Amino acid sequence: MAKIKKILVANRGEISLRIMRTAKEMGIATVAVYSEADRLSPHVLFADEAVCLGPPASSKSYLLGDKIIKVCKELAVDAIHPGYGFLSENADFARKVTQAGLIFIGPSPEAIEVMGSKLAAKQAVAKYDIPLVPGTEQAISDIGVAKKRADEIGYPILIKASAGGGGKGMRIVENEEEFEEQMHRAVSEAQSSFGDSAVFIEKYISSPRHIEIQVLGDQQGNMVYLFERECSIQRRHQKLIEEAPSAVVSPAMRKAMGEAAVGVAKACDYYGAGTVEFIVDGDLNFFFLEMNTRLQVEHPVTEMITGKDLVREQILIAEGKSLSFSQEELKIHGHALEVRVYAEDPKNNFLPDIGRLETYRRPQGAGIRVDDGFEEGMDIPIYYDPMIAKLITYAETRDAAIEKMVRAIDDYKIVGIQTTLDFCKFAIQHEAFVSGAFDTKFVENYFTPAVLAQHITEAEMELLSALAGEFFVKNKPSESLKSEQRSAQESAWRTRLR
Repeated sequence: MAKIKKILVANRGEISLRIMRTAKEMGIATVAVYSEADRLSPHVLFADEAVCLGPPASSKSYLLGDKIIKVCKELAVDAIHPGYGFLSENADFARKVTQAGLIFIGPSPEAIEVMGSKLAAKQAVAKYDIPLVPGTEQAISDIGVAKKRADEIGYPILIKASAGGGGKGMRIVENEEEFEEQMHRAVSEAQSSFGDSAVFIEKYISSPRHIEIQVLGDQQGNMVYLFERECSIQRRHQKLIEEAPSAVVSPAMRKAMGEAAVGVAKACDYYGAGTVEFIVDGDLNFFFLEMNTRLQVEHPVTEMITGKDLVREQILIAEGKSLSFSQEELKIHGHALEVRVYAEDPKNNFLPDIGRLETYRRPQGAGIRVDDGFEEGMDIPIYYDPMIAKLITYAETRDAAIEKMVRAIDDYKIVGIQTTLDFCKFAIQHEAFVSGAFDTKFVENYFTPAVLAQHITEAEMELLSALAGEFFVKNKPSESLKSEQRSAQESAWRTRLR
């Protein structure tokens, strides 16, 4: 068994901070990497050591796997945690890490490869009797053959890129007349987005729920599931609000989904933390969608209801230790919600917004957690995902968790950019969400920019005017002071920033 003494976090922002905090609690030293755009980011200042990788563009910084490994060698690093995004699901990078004699805090390269291809994943899990959406088992390119299979499945059907994700390389086909055009578009988009033109066909479930199961497995073959997360409220096929547990999953369904998820993980000899995603139809039938071979953005809600630190478990598993708990010992306690605070304008089709966090004040109180990577006065970089923070609330019941989230959103003060907070407040108070009767079409069915045009009372207007005046008065004379403080801060850290 290898004892990890120093971890390099090959990521940025809130997830880097979140990983480093657990590492520090475990007595493990940390190394941050950063681009020139992130020089003064909190994750850089929090780490024991920090190294600049290059210019802001990810291709010239956070995606430089060979350079990251070189840094590890120079700084006597034992292990690399990839977080999520960037290199986290790159099998070649994971392989190079292990070949360099380092520990990759994640699954094996082989497991990443199998689950990185939707077709390979479906083939791998077939022998485990996992429910699959009806469709093709192989990549398909012949239009005639594809049309015939679509007729057999029945319209509407979905053409999907095998290497796809985030909604890219996906085309819904309502009837045979539009099949050929949509097929060509899907193939073209798959090639341009992923460098892989392979597509396959499956039945389109028109109004599904997106429910996922968290799994943990050690290198001795032990595997558990840590229950489900409801992730159905999305925009552009990407999640905005998550909760655990789901409002519609019964104990029997939870057990069936959990056991299916364990089967998926065992199909690729998985170890580490992973998430098995399912789509669920209107009759609550569930079907395997894909497996994410990394820590998920929404992992905090699972931590809140189970009391397990998933990053800690990842590190222990990477050291070769066995799971310290069994499936029978895992219980659901209370309810947790997470809203993603994006620098996006919901009133303008959720387009990214850029600018400076002129005011940034986090909500506080029992049962409130904020995972973020920004401070007041920082700019939101245009080079990366526009997520500012994850706001999580926890309470004994779902209703109480919702009420706490409404209060937390009201207490979250962000001035300078548009965010998704107002949308999230609208969504969690909507009858469909409160009742649990919602699916991935929530935004399409219930949201319009007009719902956010709330009436501002005279008292609220006076308060806003007072805050604006206070900011104007304080901001002007403090600019030089802020500049001096930042220069001093940067100077103090210069010996550690390479």
